[in-house]
Amino acid sequence: MEAAIERSASIRRKVGQMFMCGFMDTAPDENILKLITDYHIGGIIYFRRNIGSAEQVYKCSAALQRAASEPLLIAIDQEGGMVARIEDGVTLMPGNMALGATRNIEGVRRAAAISGAELRMLGINMNFAPCVDINNNPANPVIGVRSYGESPGLVSEMGQAAAAGYQEAGVAATIKHFPGHGDTDTDSHLALPSIGHSRERLHQIELLPFREIIGAGVDAVMTAHVVFKAYEEQAIPATLSHSILTGLLRDELAFDGVIVTDCLEMNAISQTVGVGAGAVQAVQAGADLILVSHTFAWQTEAIEAVVQAVMAGEISEARIEESVQRLAGLKAKRGIIKAEPVPFASLALELASPASLQVARVLSEQSVTLVCGEGQLPLDASQGIYCIWPEVRVNHEVIEALREEHTLGRALEAYFDHVTEAIIDADPSDEEISRVLLESAGFAQIVAVTYNADFSPGQRRILQELAARKPGKLIVVAGRNPFDYTAVPGITTYLAAYENKPLAMQSAAKVLAGINPPQGRLPVTVGEFSYGAGIVGPAEEIES
Repeated sequence: MEAAIERSASIRRKVGQMFMCGFMDTAPDENILKLITDYHIGGIIYFRRNIGSAEQVYKCSAALQRAASEPLLIAIDQEGGMVARIEDGVTLMPGNMALGATRNIEGVRRAAAISGAELRMLGINMNFAPCVDINNNPANPVIGVRSYGESPGLVSEMGQAAAAGYQEAGVAATIKHFPGHGDTDTDSHLALPSIGHSRERLHQIELLPFREIIGAGVDAVMTAHVVFKAYEEQAIPATLSHSILTGLLRDELAFDGVIVTDCLEMNAISQTVGVGAGAVQAVQAGADLILVSHTFAWQTEAIEAVVQAVMAGEISEARIEESVQRLAGLKAKRGIIKAEPVPFASLALELASPASLQVARVLSEQSVTLVCGEGQLPLDASQGIYCIWPEVRVNHEVIEALREEHTLGRALEAYFDHVTEAIIDADPSDEEISRVLLESAGFAQIVAVTYNADFSPGQRRILQELAARKPGKLIVVAGRNPFDYTAVPGITTYLAAYENKPLAMQSAAKVLAGINPPQGRLPVTVGEFSYGAGIVGPAEEIES
């Protein structure tokens, strides 16, 4: 009896180390502390709901580590650009597609090294980045600008540079979403996508970045909740597939690092096999770290399900021990140990330093792409400018509200005296559409920012009316998806900024004002404009 109790306790401790969980507050709450102390979880994931100030994040990380008997992996999705949980008090780097437009491989490494160093200062030792999905489906609702572009070679080079930058800063890098989430038209947060390409095609396109970056050395790979028919005839997503995680990733690609699942609460898992059964199947498939990000009941269900599967012999103790050793090895490699952190006051000056902000600024300015409209810029300072800004009031991709205080109109006010800005919803109402069309009628210069206009009939209607009313006068700035150009015929001046963050809007404003030349080149094909297109001027170098 005593031996059985000891065995059960040992299994529970080991299984707990294979789970990474999230919580709902800016300080450790009762549920996460219970998961740490009673369920022995090995990792924490932060979301925006956990983020206040930089000092608050630092204190939260320290408190979590103090509560744990073993050092915790503390992870975040800090991809840069449109997917960044921490924005205030740190250096927010451009996102992947903006970086892809720069073609600046060394700049990508520098950006990741800076971001990684700042994350580590805040107690975060694992980043679920870089995203190395290939953007080869303009209809993809979840990857988009999170990809470096459509070229497997460019994605490979930039992903390898980013992974190296994070890891040299002491942060575990995670390439995702294996084997590739780029060529889907379904969001796995909401449903279960499927990709039907042959193995040959997958190796030429989707798998190339993973193969190259694994060969160069990367700490972790995150799985995709996507069905790959070339490897699974049944509707089994990669996260739960032994043939993909063990057969392809471990055996064929020779990856010996940590395999982490995407969150099992996403509908592709939770609304199909279920979170508990999904956790068991993911471990059986070969995953080392099981991500259950939000709900305490599902977190405990998943842990208990794996414990019971081991006790029943459905999962061998040797399979659990393999993962526990990989996770311990990752912590040792990145110097993740139980120790009191350096006082925050000694770190504060290193966060968002002038030198780091300069790197971000230069990369952002290098990314702005003038797709068409040579000779239409700069804007005329003697005439009024009407600027249209689509406000994203709820970002369904991450189920979070976004603050967008720094609009393009505000950025233009630094260079022009007469700027009028209309703020509308990203899916504008008929009333908003009518107001914009009425207000803009008296302006010779109209700048319309778009935000995924391909998915917004209201944005498209505004653009169609304005393009027809003022041929050659409408200037469109893509505030996220560069494919917005194809949403409306007749756009003659089109600028891709790839994101609507303050730095991107400042960079776009400088091009519109003639302060800076455009420097970016398209990392994807957009309508009749091929990969690499762009009207460019001389680039500024990043100093070493």
